[in-house]
Amino acid sequence: MKKRIAKLIKRVKKYYKLKIKYPFYYRIKAIKQVDKKKAVFIENRFPYITNSFFLLHNSLAAEHDFTVKDCFLNETQENRELYDRNCMAMIKEVANAKYVFVNDSSNIVGCLPFREETKIIQTWHGCGAFKKWGYSNIDNKFGANAREMKKYPFYADYSLVTVSSPEVIWAYKDAFNLPDDNNSVKSTGVSRTDVFFDKEFIVKAYDHLYEMIPQAQNKKVILYAPTFRGNVANAMAPANLNQKLFCQFFANEYVLLNKHHPSTIRRPPIEEGCQETIFDVTDELSIEELLCVSDICITDYSSIIFEYSLFEKPIIIYAYDLDKYVDWRGFYYNFTDFVPGPIARNNRDLFSYIENIEDYDLNKVKNFKNKFMRSCDGHSTTRIINEILHLG
Repeated sequence: MKKRIAKLIKRVKKYYKLKIKYPFYYRIKAIKQVDKKKAVFIENRFPYITNSFFLLHNSLAAEHDFTVKDCFLNETQENRELYDRNCMAMIKEVANAKYVFVNDSSNIVGCLPFREETKIIQTWHGCGAFKKWGYSNIDNKFGANAREMKKYPFYADYSLVTVSSPEVIWAYKDAFNLPDDNNSVKSTGVSRTDVFFDKEFIVKAYDHLYEMIPQAQNKKVILYAPTFRGNVANAMAPANLNQKLFCQFFANEYVLLNKHHPSTIRRPPIEEGCQETIFDVTDELSIEELLCVSDICITDYSSIIFEYSLFEKPIIIYAYDLDKYVDWRGFYYNFTDFVPGPIARNNRDLFSYIENIEDYDLNKVKNFKNKFMRSCDGHSTTRIINEILHLG
């Protein structure tokens, strides 16, 4: 009985905030005239401006004389009163903003009755189209309930959705429940990929690598960047790579850099005897830096396969739990036909692919890049800003 009452109270609070409190507060603050030079960036989970926004954020502030405001909701924190205050502060900022930037789904943003003058720009936090999300995943194990999504939508009426290639426009329309004749999804390229064409950035990435991991000098670098398991709220890092065997086979030639998903709660420790070969650099090196300095990328279901394909280097898919993951999450494309590299289902296969990396056929990676990253050429940020300024 107590659990049922607690659930009822939770539902009532949710309804009150999303259907009454937040929309009403927006309408009060929206009495002000829209500031045509104001841009607001909303980060749902992180207390800093992430890579999806960074270049756009700096360009609007420095080169286009915009008033730029940052709103950090910190939605995963346990203090719900602080989260509510963050949401109210965000609503106050967006109420008179001309441009509102989001890079994730949010039922807070989705509940607001934005006026026509305000333009909502969705830059999404992943390139390409890989794992299903949003309306594509309704009523699946990972997805939301259809009734809840309709009642409390996680997606706004976007004026612009930026994607990495014409190939994936259909998937974003499906995820955001947009009609076929909607023209808001555009293959402008993805802003954060511009750094991969910046020679100075790449040089600095190597300098930072050798500063943090001196052992990487005179060795090849393997990046291991798996996505999390479970839901975002209880995200866990996989721990199925045999560290001691890796060191036994490859310590003389490689260093292995682990970059875990930022949502993971606990990460597998580096085993004794492997500390000079395997390193957890999740907090020390950015994913952009790591993609630039790596000779091989090992991942599973992470969208970094799109970004890494820009370098036309070997990608190995370590999908030891593929059958379970496909059933749980779902993909936009058939996984085995879609991925740009060989699929290892166990450590033996994984190490064999590394050992025979000289025989790797890069044509599949190049074709993958041309299909899914065609619009990413180092000038995406400029194109996106041009699109924004012409929204009216």
